[in-house]
Amino acid sequence: MKLGPVLLEILANKVVAASEMMASALQRTARTLFVKEAADYACALVGLHGRIFAHPRASGVTLFVNLDATTTLAAIPELDPGDVIVTNDAYLSGGMATHSPDITVIEPYFHDGRIVAYGWCFIHSTDVGGAVPSSIAPSLHEIFQEGLRIPPMKLMRKGVMNDNFVSILKANSRIPEENMGDVRAMLAALYTGRKRVEDIIQRHGVEPFLACQDDLLDYSEIKAREVLKRLPDGVYDFWDYLDDDLVSRIPVRIRIRMTVKDGAVHLDFTGTDPEVKAAYNIATFGRLHEWFTMRFTSFLCTHDPTIVLNAGMYRPISAANPVGTVLNAEFPAAVGLRSNPARRFNDAVTGLLLKAAPDLMAAPTPGTQLVFVLAEFDTSGVERNVTILQPLSGGMGAFKGHDGVDCRDSTMSNMSNHCIEFVEADCGVVIREYDIRPDSGGAGRWRGGVGQKMTVEILRDGGSVVPRGMERMRFPAWGVAGGRASAPFRMIVDDGRSPPSLLAKVDQFPVNKNGVVTVLMPGASGYGDPYGRHPQDVLRDVEAGFVSRGAADSDYGVVIGDNGAVDAAATTKRRAKRAKPNLDFDFGPEREAWERVFDDVTMCDLNRRLFELPRSVRYETRRCVFEFAVPNLPRSGGAPSLTNILSDDSAARARLRKAMDAILGSRKSRCSTA
Repeated sequence: MKLGPVLLEILANKVVAASEMMASALQRTARTLFVKEAADYACALVGLHGRIFAHPRASGVTLFVNLDATTTLAAIPELDPGDVIVTNDAYLSGGMATHSPDITVIEPYFHDGRIVAYGWCFIHSTDVGGAVPSSIAPSLHEIFQEGLRIPPMKLMRKGVMNDNFVSILKANSRIPEENMGDVRAMLAALYTGRKRVEDIIQRHGVEPFLACQDDLLDYSEIKAREVLKRLPDGVYDFWDYLDDDLVSRIPVRIRIRMTVKDGAVHLDFTGTDPEVKAAYNIATFGRLHEWFTMRFTSFLCTHDPTIVLNAGMYRPISAANPVGTVLNAEFPAAVGLRSNPARRFNDAVTGLLLKAAPDLMAAPTPGTQLVFVLAEFDTSGVERNVTILQPLSGGMGAFKGHDGVDCRDSTMSNMSNHCIEFVEADCGVVIREYDIRPDSGGAGRWRGGVGQKMTVEILRDGGSVVPRGMERMRFPAWGVAGGRASAPFRMIVDDGRSPPSLLAKVDQFPVNKNGVVTVLMPGASGYGDPYGRHPQDVLRDVEAGFVSRGAADSDYGVVIGDNGAVDAAATTKRRAKRAKPNLDFDFGPEREAWERVFDDVTMCDLNRRLFELPRSVRYETRRCVFEFAVPNLPRSGGAPSLTNILSDDSAARARLRKAMDAILGSRKSRCSTA
């Protein structure tokens, strides 16, 4: 049956409200800080087609609206009332779970003996075992190292908990009771969803409820296509980089070609780098995975706030996703830090949308989030404690006519900060500073949002910090239309025995009593010529602490006198001296230096030739080529910079050509060949 518009609107509001109530139940009953405070969880209603038809607009993360549950459901074909499926395996779930800490559950909802929908939830578990506390580290290269793998199986059978599963989960976690607390919170959410679905069916009937699952997807598709029609038809190319994969010092490039035609968008990932022997991969099975639709979610909802969040939004978008890249990794490649290439992918989508319609898209966000994990023993020295101190963010990119939002980035999720008092009560730290980071937002006529700054003092010996998300240390988020790039990410460690030092990308590092760790998050990018910003707006930024006096002068050409007011005459003189700005993209000096050697045509050719090799030798062959071309490549965030290392770009290009001809021309993978 096809629903009329009035009934469809009523049911749309009711099913979305049901998903919101599921989310509220989960967050209010969760155990760990990362779920109950930061809100790293999600809930939704999934239709008989295995796709989400109702999702909260503002609760938990909104990353996974395009998830596909069909593989997981097919793995457990026999389901009874009261059954609940659980999984966390990116490969065995068909990409529905995206890394080991994301424990996912699905419950079939029955009416008169048949399934009418599914409730779905996930939580990010703070620890599911593995090589490091919190289970995720960049240098891990196989999923086997990333903690307990849970194939799709029954967590509950006809309403009875599977005690064998509970025993295995607890035995494979450093914080077993906290883990089970979060799992029980998901069961509470599923129960809430089931009751709300029963209420809707009792009021409106089962056939209208079933019909709304398809009709809502159709409705969202129509509305999404209307927004996408605002993009001019054409072909657009853009690429962006991860700083490196930690195992090597080589940047990882993500390349996208976008073709737009009458509201339909096709994305081609050909040219993206091969999967890495590190945790920066995504298991997507070649489809338009939910990690690839995040920027489109924010774009569509910005330009049509009435759109219903469901999988129908993405029907006008298709993808060519070649196997073997970091965006379509093959088993058993590690996927723990899959959010890093996903963020860079969505930054590249930002670039594509800005190329197509610069008035409709904001400048890029910082492109990273630091999940600040502390592992320690309690005061008895016996019990292990693993706590996520804070999910640290940058701001949001400036938009034509608007500054970016400071210190928050809701384009990836609706996650919140942890209450400082709860953090200090939960583990052995004192938060000495939690503030904005001045000058971190990219300068522009409209300023990019600034990032956060956090300083933590350690109160106990024998701990370790696992900093997930150390990115944008080398290649900051780029400015738009004359706007400037943001400040890079920095992390400073003071152990009290030697001078404070900048930390390069690491898996984890030890901390002891009186040690101090400071995190400086990057901001977002600026939009438009900074010299076009009104001097009084710059003054207000200085007074609020977002911009320093020095940056007001150097970045905006605004001179502030000793009396705290704008010196109009000096400002006019200062601004008159500046050369005409670059009105395209400001990628920053390190990326510009890199691309003078490793240009797009050469990199596409390199990857084409790499994919002619067996998978087993691609990574090592790629490493050999780059290390011959740039033998002294520095670590991300370290010295010297790429601008110094690649000052003789002609010589580096010559070495690159020689390495490609020698290593790839003969299809050998030994560095000595070059």
